[in-house]
Amino acid sequence: MQDNTAMDEIFNLIEKEELRQKEQVCLIPSENFASEAVREALGSVLTNKYAEGYLGKRYYQGNKVIDEIENLAIERGKKLFDVPYINVQPYSGSPANAAVLMALVEPGEKICGLKLSAGGHLTHGHPKVTFSGRYYTSAQYDVDESGRIDYGRLSEFVKTEKPKLIFVGTTAYPFVFDWGKFRDIADSVGAWLVADISHISGLTVTGMHPSPNEFVDIITSTTHKMLRGPRGAVIGVTKRGLAKDERLGKRIDSAVFPGIQGGPHMNTIAAMAVAFEEDLQPEYKVYTEQVVKNAKALEKSLKFNNLKIYGTENHLMVVDCGFERGKEVAVKLEEAGIIVNANTIPHDQAGPFKPSGIRIGSPAMTTRGWKEKEFEEVGERIAEVIL
Repeated sequence: MQDNTAMDEIFNLIEKEELRQKEQVCLIPSENFASEAVREALGSVLTNKYAEGYLGKRYYQGNKVIDEIENLAIERGKKLFDVPYINVQPYSGSPANAAVLMALVEPGEKICGLKLSAGGHLTHGHPKVTFSGRYYTSAQYDVDESGRIDYGRLSEFVKTEKPKLIFVGTTAYPFVFDWGKFRDIADSVGAWLVADISHISGLTVTGMHPSPNEFVDIITSTTHKMLRGPRGAVIGVTKRGLAKDERLGKRIDSAVFPGIQGGPHMNTIAAMAVAFEEDLQPEYKVYTEQVVKNAKALEKSLKFNNLKIYGTENHLMVVDCGFERGKEVAVKLEEAGIIVNANTIPHDQAGPFKPSGIRIGSPAMTTRGWKEKEFEEVGERIAEVIL
């Protein structure tokens, strides 16, 4: 007779986490709530199947249905992201960016990305502790005192450093990107231009933020966050990218598998296909419009309460809590039922473990049906904790 004690224990914990998510206010901009359909696909029998390789070229038998599922994810992904070529197999955003680097840059060659402390991402060349900073020469650009990218300064920086690849993408940048200026800067040194739109993909695919497609060679994106899918990622090759190298899609495929990954997670890919179809519906644009409205309402409320804010022109903002107070404030907010994450502010003099700010955003609670009024009220509660 099977002992269900261990199984009961984990499911009890899952139930506790489900209750926590329902009861607490989630303002972490990289978190969201996936639909029941997405979660059903993610927890399906597809987790049982190995499918190394690509459509029609698997290393295992029994993949006829699997091919149909991945093809659906590909076709829906191409339509959603408006790209002629897409790979849906990356396990998450970091492997996706690693595959791009493996496909386009030789070890030791120079790459360029925004500093982590300025709102950039670890995989964009953060030195010493990441693969992107250890196996490639990294040149990191910064923001100005207002937290914005100074394109004139960036242009001079790139002309001096001459990177082979430039990443445009962030984890905590609350402003709109000028893709055309990035393209001109990349062209000045003949660099590949890669847009990591993981945080803003929901906005770019619905026109709430300018699309990078006309200007960049490759896009990468996670599929959770604002897209409300599973924790996976995609790599899209744009028309510009294919015009530059007609084999660029194949180079990406080879870098993903067998370059850095083995068998794809087919349950995740099926869940992607479900989420992409949801994101292609008219209701999804209504959702992203409300995400932006809610972020503006939250920003207005925080500023009204005399807090210093970096943002927002998208779905997130960074709040200055005072020197080294970010983690302290995040803990106090959790005690009040509001979930955020500690974050550096531009040119933060504090260390990464005791940063001076918090990062907050509107996607998750907008999914829960919140409108401007609720975000104005939670802004007042946040201000009470900080001040």
